[in-house]
Amino acid sequence: MLITFWIGGRELDDARHMLRDLAGRASGKPLFVSDELSHYQTVLAELFHELVQPEPTGRRGRPCNPQRVLDPDLDYATVHKTREGGRVVDVERRVVYGSEDSVRQRLDGSPSQTVNTAYVERSNLDWRLWDAHLTRKAPTHARSRRWLRAKFALCVACYDFIRPHATLSRGADRVRRATTPAMAAEVTDHPWTFLELLTHPTTCQ
Repeated sequence: MLITFWIGGRELDDARHMLRDLAGRASGKPLFVSDELSHYQTVLAELFHELVQPEPTGRRGRPCNPQRVLDPDLDYATVHKTREGGRVVDVERRVVYGSEDSVRQRLDGSPSQTVNTAYVERSNLDWRLWDAHLTRKAPTHARSRRWLRAKFALCVACYDFIRPHATLSRGADRVRRATTPAMAAEVTDHPWTFLELLTHPTTCQ
């Protein structure tokens, strides 16, 4: 289920906006996985840390400044892909925050068994298919970021609440039961209609 998005670039302020919103919506600390954009590492350290005051030294002078100590429950890993001729020939995974054991434990309880960016890359492909304004190297472009953000929010809502996903709808008994990401996350108990989505009370931001 897609719980946040940000229409913008790959600058530090963009990473701050997206990850702050994500941290405010997520319960607990999920396993963070991304490409090697350094801004993610910077912002995660800003969000998940505690200021610890050093022990007094007994010497004269100004006390030492508090030290930033990362949250021990923070797990963050990156994926580096080596391409040759437009094809991926090697994938390197690195644990930035946390440990190999803690990352492995999180993966054991998830649909994925390896650190990867496959889900977000597949999602990005869907968005480009659904919205011509997001297509790369195309003559279409959005003239207003405000309207692009509003339109994309509808696409995300359709993805989460209206459109059943094949992998979620196929049960162990091989009987197909239409299931949306919102249903799998137990946010709702049925696929929504467009009328239900557009008339649902919400708070505009």
